[in-house]
Amino acid sequence: MEPSVSFIALFMLGLGLFSSQAFDIEIKDASNQTCINASLMVNFTIQYETSTNQFKNVTSEIPSKVTTTGSHCGGEGEDPLLLVGFGNNYTWSLNFTKNDTMYRGSVLTFTYNTNDTDLFPDALRKGLLMSTTTFLDPIPLNTTYKCNHIEVIPATNVVQQFWDVKLQAFVQNGVSVRDIICDADKPSPSPTPKPTTHPTESPTPAPKPVDKPITGNYSVSNATGICLLAHMGLQVNATVIVEGKSVWMPFNIDPNTTRSSGSCSNETSVLKLTDNSTTIEFLFAIKNNHFFLQEVNITLTNGSGSVSKVNNNLTSWEASLGSSYLCHKEQVVSVSEDVSINTFDVWVQPFGLQSDKFSTAEECFADSYLNFLIPIAVGAVLGFLIILVLISYFVGRRKSRTGYQSV
Repeated sequence: MEPSVSFIALFMLGLGLFSSQAFDIEIKDASNQTCINASLMVNFTIQYETSTNQFKNVTSEIPSKVTTTGSHCGGEGEDPLLLVGFGNNYTWSLNFTKNDTMYRGSVLTFTYNTNDTDLFPDALRKGLLMSTTTFLDPIPLNTTYKCNHIEVIPATNVVQQFWDVKLQAFVQNGVSVRDIICDADKPSPSPTPKPTTHPTESPTPAPKPVDKPITGNYSVSNATGICLLAHMGLQVNATVIVEGKSVWMPFNIDPNTTRSSGSCSNETSVLKLTDNSTTIEFLFAIKNNHFFLQEVNITLTNGSGSVSKVNNNLTSWEASLGSSYLCHKEQVVSVSEDVSINTFDVWVQPFGLQSDKFSTAEECFADSYLNFLIPIAVGAVLGFLIILVLISYFVGRRKSRTGYQSV
């Protein structure tokens, strides 16, 4: 069964009507100096499958009182980490990287507990589940990022809302009074802009982002024919140490120079992608008549040797057996604290192929969220216009009646 989305939950989520309280955090180093300062409000909506094979949505919030055990300022090749704990084994974490002029959020990880019967009384899959994405584009060093408007961040099975955000990492000599605001908070430009004087100080421009990767078609064959099909664009984000400094290095996987191989069995399937300097392995497994991405292993090679990173505790890209998984939205697969893979236009089927073609696709939550939200917004606008027409009609009738007198 394909996931369904609650009309009321998504409507309220889209309008930002849920209430929340900000949590305020300062992370300090061994010398009691602040390195991360954060204040923000966060709501999250989780889609989960019930024991009756239905899909439900539950919405909650990160409370104002949280723990910060596990947060640290980094050092010696280790990036700073903001780790927030709350409730029954829920965690929200964001690690940061920087170069000489900018810092940014690397991987945003939200871990939730479907053993929590208050939020998930009838969940089919029990235990701790993780959803990863990205948050916080490059920000100039010694600058505080601020955003009062709501930012909606979709990821696998989870949609998060952020607002009233004040955030600075790599704090030096106290929290900066210099701010940079999000685009949503910036005033609309005047239709006839007037010349303005140049400011005495301008923020350092952000580095040019890496272009969206080319979408590649990959397959794995066995004795019976093609047993795995994959269609996706891949972008690797790695943090490496250059001259003693952490440097964020994104690069795209070029399908024109990438070889695909792998294996298929009744329980697992593996897609292995190899080019001259990078090898990525995706391992898919089966549970409860569903397949999902369970493990990602990546090996990066340069002149000084190879480095391998692995995450074997994933629960991403899930769909029913006999179906394919489809997600057009950008997603982030976290491999480690310093390596992640951004995926684009993913369409994959590792089991049950028929005639070497994809079966009916089950869309990811991020796609279905937007598909449902757009008609809701259009319907709301049309309803408002109908009300205006009716009001105008009755006002017009009333005026026409007052224009005549009885004889």
